[in-house]
Amino acid sequence: MKKHKKEVDSQKIAEVIVQGIQEKKGKDIVSLDLRKISSSVSDYFIICHADSSTQVRAIADSVEHEMDKVLNEHLWHKEGQGNAEWILLDYVSVVVHIFKTDKREFYGVEELWGDAQSQRFESAS
Repeated sequence: MKKHKKEVDSQKIAEVIVQGIQEKKGKDIVSLDLRKISSSVSDYFIICHADSSTQVRAIADSVEHEMDKVLNEHLWHKEGQGNAEWILLDYVSVVVHIFKTDKREFYGVEELWGDAQSQRFESAS
């Protein structure tokens, strides 16, 4: 079965985003595949957390850098860089959620999309 171009593109975007997170040692990296959920706003959510606002910012910067360097993909929208407790990077087909550790549990994004197929990635050591 032939895959749609959009699916291949969003998968590649998700892979590069995970690499960017791993570069700055993001913790508990999870990819939620939302493509089979009719009410989803994108193909994937990538979620991770870090212990400090400084690291949250560094992860966001790393993701942007990797996306630009590897795929020449530019960010469509960014939120939360002010206090850096939850930075959202929107690449349209893939949305990245980078939380400060306590905020990830509080907001429970993974639970909201519990029907999605999830994949966990190792944090870089």
